Amino acid sequence: MATTTETTKTPSEETPSVPSKAATSKTKAATTSNKDMTASGQPLGISQDVKEEMSREINEMLSFAVYNGKIINTDVVTLIQNSSVDNLVNAHNLLCKNIAPATPKSIAYTRKLREDSPGKTLFSKLPLVRNLVILSLFFLVIFIVTGSSPNVNNASLDLGVMNNHGLSLLLNLAFLSSISGLGVSFYMLRNVSTSVKNGNLIPEDSIYYIALIVLGVIAGLILSEILNLYTKDPEDINLFNKSVLALLGGFSSDAIFTILQGLIDRLKSIFAPTNS
Repeated sequence: MATTTETTKTPSEETPSVPSKAATSKTKAATTSNKDMTASGQPLGISQDVKEEMSREINEMLSFAVYNGKIINTDVVTLIQNSSVDNLVNAHNLLCKNIAPATPKSIAYTRKLREDSPGKTLFSKLPLVRNLVILSLFFLVIFIVTGSSPNVNNASLDLGVMNNHGLSLLLNLAFLSSISGLGVSFYMLRNVSTSVKNGNLIPEDSIYYIALIVLGVIAGLILSEILNLYTKDPEDINLFNKSVLALLGGFSSDAIFTILQGLIDRLKSIFAPTNS
């Protein structure tokens, strides 16, 4: 009877297994997937939330354009029928041009004001307009009160900040500041009215106008007091000249700031070393 000899292979002698093509493909796909993930675990590319936000803004811009009689590019209709990212971006860009100077942000802000204040008047729905009107009345009251004072006259204004003192100086500065405030209020009310009409009012305008009020008062005082120190004939300085300068300083405060900033930039370019 023949004896069958069984040979047992050691682990080192076993034939190494070759991974199948399917397993290799899965490994490569997993590696690629890991590379396409950000550090926070979110997939790269445009997320679904961004697509939904873009679609919502497109609908709001379409509604705004139709309601206000804006001309809409007909290519938008073809683009929004396909929900691909490229078509949504192109449709969004076209609508932004159609509704300019309004923006999706300003449209959403105006809609929020309208929905949060049902049954209220336009004066109550727009707190920025209300505050500007109240501030204008405040400056007007100060102008009337200080202008009625016997301490405010041509002689006291001619003295300026260098030679005047006490209550007279305070009343004269308040008089010129109120005129500057009226000038900047007039400028801001005109801009806000235009923004409301064009639908491009945004929340950041409130912060901008607060800073512009302070800048307008300062600009009015600079023109009416500091620049007058360099005039040749002090007798030419009178109530009318200083009042006009204060009014112009308040109304054109933004332009004056731009001019001064341009002068500073030119001086910096002269004295600052250039990087070769």
